[in-house]
Amino acid sequence: MNYKIILASNSPRRRELLAGLDIPFEVRVLPSVDESYPASLRAGEIPLFISREKANAYRDMIAPDELIITADTIVWLEDAILEKPHDDAEAVAMLHRLSGKTHEVFTGVTLTTRNHQKSFVAESKVTFATLSDAEIDYYVAHYHPLDKAGAYGVQEWIGYVGVERIEGSFYNVMGLPVRRLYEALASFPVPE
Repeated sequence: MNYKIILASNSPRRRELLAGLDIPFEVRVLPSVDESYPASLRAGEIPLFISREKANAYRDMIAPDELIITADTIVWLEDAILEKPHDDAEAVAMLHRLSGKTHEVFTGVTLTTRNHQKSFVAESKVTFATLSDAEIDYYVAHYHPLDKAGAYGVQEWIGYVGVERIEGSFYNVMGLPVRRLYEALASFPVPE
């Protein structure tokens, strides 16, 4: 890479996934970045908008040799967003809604330097088996998925026992479509 890579994310899953590309990077996180979006946005438009807004929050702090990666992931079910649950009861309710259905996971990613910005959105479809009350209660009690869109981590127990099928990138469902990111980094304009 011609740039020093900065990952602007608190997500341990994104850090793990980016590390898997064997590209050196550092993590830089602002204390609070606005993640609101216009109500008119639908599906993949939402995380794409948020990833760009996150990038713009860092733009004035980027050194000439730095490239910052921002991302946002949402779960989309029946024409509605499932965000991060606020408490265990909301997590249980979300998992009941996902049970026995197919939903979409969208991740918006933005690569930003001082002079260039490139964004893309990745989509995966996830089909859950019908989950029992006991399975949902066990997962929420033992894994506390309050920091996860849709109240689940596909790489955790619920993914092992509940996910019947994934169409698209598994890593996108985890929060970072690494193959698409790798391609975007490889084709990014060199520093001027």
